Amino acid sequence: MNPTCPEGVSAAVVERLIRDALAEDLGTGGDITSASTIPADLRFHGVMAARHDMVVAGLGLAGLVFKTVDPRIEWRSDVQDGDTVKAGDVLARVSGPGRALLTAERTALNLLQHLSGIATLGRTYVDAVAGTGATILDTRKTLPGYRELAKYAARMGGVTNHRMRLDDAVLIKDNHIAVAGSITAAIQGAKDAGHSPIEVECDTLEQVHEALSVGVDAILLDNMSNEQLREAVAIIGGQARTEASGGVTLETVRSIAETGVDSISIGRITQSAPAVDIGLDWTTD
Repeated sequence: MNPTCPEGVSAAVVERLIRDALAEDLGTGGDITSASTIPADLRFHGVMAARHDMVVAGLGLAGLVFKTVDPRIEWRSDVQDGDTVKAGDVLARVSGPGRALLTAERTALNLLQHLSGIATLGRTYVDAVAGTGATILDTRKTLPGYRELAKYAARMGGVTNHRMRLDDAVLIKDNHIAVAGSITAAIQGAKDAGHSPIEVECDTLEQVHEALSVGVDAILLDNMSNEQLREAVAIIGGQARTEASGGVTLETVRSIAETGVDSISIGRITQSAPAVDIGLDWTTD
């Protein structure tokens, strides 16, 4: 994989993020440690390797960080985003001016470890429901400024993206219903505005009946027990897509999938996935 903007991610978003991340790390005085301890003409060679099993995401982005700091840096990798790698596998090799490499190192690793952590956790959930027919969805629970990259990483783990932004689709949740006065009023308001598709959150089976009576494209079954989910799926009977959400864990996701829901949305995939451990070891010429 060459240093490149991840597929489906705006180049402007990537450029801004790299610029801001490097500026945050460099401060106003730059990398004073590398500048004062590393000879200007010294070249380094580095090997970036996985320290445990993981799914890779953001590798080309990490290469762009190095290239942004110094275009003379050479970057090469035979691994692709979305690949599953084992502990000890080499992810990339990088070489160039030592000062520049050390300056870029932390920012590149931060991005790669964070995004690969999302991809790895996402793949774990996807694997957990294999064979059930249920799809794993992400949510809008992302760090500000990282939305496109976080959802890209989720895709690399096999997760299906839910709404990217608020203007992607109508999702009527409990607070909308409370303000509108009822599920019927909220759904009708969205229909009157000409929006489609429309999804509505239901906390009870009574709300499911009400939503179906008005007509919606999808129903989010929020924090329901597995017994309630099975009953809701039977009530809906294919009249709308079904999505389970709320408190889903790796221990519970398969049993939820086996209730017959079409999809399961999981905020923790992008909100709180642990970063993976990736090492970068340097040698000199």
